[in-house]
Amino acid sequence: MRAWKKLRVARAWPFGRLALCVAALAWAATAVGRAPADRPNILFFILDDVGIDQMKVFGYGGATPPRTPNIDAIAAAGVGFRNFWAMPECSPSRALVFEGRYPFRTNVLDAILSVDLANSQVSPYETTTPKVLRRRGYESGLFGKFHLTGSDVNPANNPLGYTAVHQLGWDYFAGWQDGAPHPIDTTAGGVAPAGVSYPCGFVPNAKDDAVNGADAGACWFVNHSCAALSAAHDAPTPGRACLEGGGIFVPRMACSATAPTAVNFTLQNGYYAGQLIVNRPDGSYTVAAPQDPGGAGRGYRSIIESDRAIEWINARPSRASWMATVSYSAAHTPYQAPPPSLLPDASLPTGAFNCLSSEPDQRVLSNQMIEAMDAEIGRVLVETGVATRTASGALRYDGARSDTMIVIMGDNGTYAPGVKAPFDPLRAKATAYQTGVWSPLVVAGPLVKQPGREVGAMVNIADVFQLFAEIAGIDVHGVVPPSRPLDSVSMLPYLQNANQASLRRTNFTQTAGNLKAAGYVVPPCVVPGVNTCVQLFPTQALCASEGGVWWGVADTTADPPLPLATGAPQPDCCSVNRYRLAQSPVQSTYSVLPNWQMAMRDDNYKLVRFATTDFDAASNSCVTTEATELYAIDEAVPPKIDNAERNLLLPGRTLEPAEKAALASLTRELTMLLATNAPCAGDGNLDGVVDGQDIDQFNYWANVTQSASSWYDFNLDGFTNQLDVPYITQSPYPRKCVSATTR
Repeated sequence: MRAWKKLRVARAWPFGRLALCVAALAWAATAVGRAPADRPNILFFILDDVGIDQMKVFGYGGATPPRTPNIDAIAAAGVGFRNFWAMPECSPSRALVFEGRYPFRTNVLDAILSVDLANSQVSPYETTTPKVLRRRGYESGLFGKFHLTGSDVNPANNPLGYTAVHQLGWDYFAGWQDGAPHPIDTTAGGVAPAGVSYPCGFVPNAKDDAVNGADAGACWFVNHSCAALSAAHDAPTPGRACLEGGGIFVPRMACSATAPTAVNFTLQNGYYAGQLIVNRPDGSYTVAAPQDPGGAGRGYRSIIESDRAIEWINARPSRASWMATVSYSAAHTPYQAPPPSLLPDASLPTGAFNCLSSEPDQRVLSNQMIEAMDAEIGRVLVETGVATRTASGALRYDGARSDTMIVIMGDNGTYAPGVKAPFDPLRAKATAYQTGVWSPLVVAGPLVKQPGREVGAMVNIADVFQLFAEIAGIDVHGVVPPSRPLDSVSMLPYLQNANQASLRRTNFTQTAGNLKAAGYVVPPCVVPGVNTCVQLFPTQALCASEGGVWWGVADTTADPPLPLATGAPQPDCCSVNRYRLAQSPVQSTYSVLPNWQMAMRDDNYKLVRFATTDFDAASNSCVTTEATELYAIDEAVPPKIDNAERNLLLPGRTLEPAEKAALASLTRELTMLLATNAPCAGDGNLDGVVDGQDIDQFNYWANVTQSASSWYDFNLDGFTNQLDVPYITQSPYPRKCVSATTR
């Protein structure tokens, strides 16, 4: 099997991995010099939708944990933070890690969608990590998923356009602005016959699909070249091999002068064909669409993201300090098989997968995507010279001798279909419960003393923002203006003192709907695996790619048709349940994701608050109810959470004295925290003053956006126009904003 894998790696497609690896090694050979001791480099890896439930290194992972030898090696050489909280969704977490401010201060409350106003995207007036590090001469590059602004799907809500990453402070960017790969192209590049669906995004072999599969055909590339492929020991599925190499496979056909008309390179295809955006230091940019002749956006995303990071890191000048953020798209849905060359032998596929609907297969694919990402983390470390390999191939990293700090972080809990027992998929990503926010965090490098240990103290993702500055020797609280209150706490003492006491008294997490134009409601989508109705996905294709069933208006252009609920369309989840209760016989209702959620915890207890809108049969109407819950924290190995997690405020139960004291204390702490936010209408540039500069900035954004959405749309109607001016000029004008300070 190992020989089979090596053959797969070496297959020299026009846009295959081999040429990219050779180029990266050439860069490595010319990279010389070390970062100054007081300004170590920072290599930051973000794992998408990978909660602590996946991580064997922390004692979890269920019966079938992903194999992550490279992450495990870094943890052994550094510090594992086993009490780390992120936000429940990716955009709020990513905003927080790069600006240190809780969602209720920035309005980045949920995963950013194309329908969200600019007011719920990271503002160019925020003091982001690359802006902070630039004070000490750091260059910053970001590779992979961004998801802090809108995308080209709706330019009216994306005022920063394709240069968003550059305008927010990064010197270089190569990646994707959207929150996830586009849905899997079930036409496999347009070649599927009418009514046929290829759920994995490629043409299967004849053994897996005797009717529509194929063991031979032509693999066409976007540069108009073609290669004949047939099933072999090293590539038993030619359609998959072609996809991995960046091509489109036409079954049972020979290469010819021109590609068949059915071949469509414009289609995005999950992790294998996307739109790659590049921002350069001079502000210029390029957009490589899937049909771009250079093939920049074709191939497996984790490989593309790693290759771009390796190239940039190895091109840094001698003695220059840098921060590289490798923000992997994996293991976000859609779950799609990675190249076998990235998998451990024990994880190599043995049969066909149903990539869209089979829950067991989704779990296998989730594991494989995490394992492939781990392999790529190891490759980045080795090919940039940060780490080496032992004779047996194991990763070797000596933090004490390194000039590079390594930070590996999960951005939120695991998405429900991939959650590992005994963690609760009903309380996964998008919820404020432990499974939704308890994420892995590992730090290693020259600033770590006594490596190979764990820290049990509470850490928030906001604290990682401060850690980046501490690594560079910067007091972030002295750099960020007081008009932008920070929520971060120091992390450096945990790295340097194995006996450091907890620096946090409490920890906080939050999610809610982002700001949208008045009257817009995201249609309902039901995720069958957890029997829950959500209003998170604005399109039917996105709902289907998340394994959901659409209750909105059907997309009549989809071929083959996408799953649609009987009884659709319905405007919201409340109406879905109203419909089901009105049927004969009565149908069971779905759980409904809350409108907003927040949680505050101390060392022993956790307070959860949320509000949900659902159908109330007694009043025959949609009713919004608020609820408060209290839990005892359980971090056992193996854990009893969340299946054993019980709300201590259930009716008929009397609180113990310690529980009663915790409820009062956490309620008070949460109230005090929320009170530190002092919004100031008219202060679009976040300088704490409403004055002529805000008029100037209003005029700037009204002109740049042609009056579309911006951070100066104060009445939240989706337009930056004269209706927003009174919010600036209202009496008294000019004026100072009310001070908002953290505790």
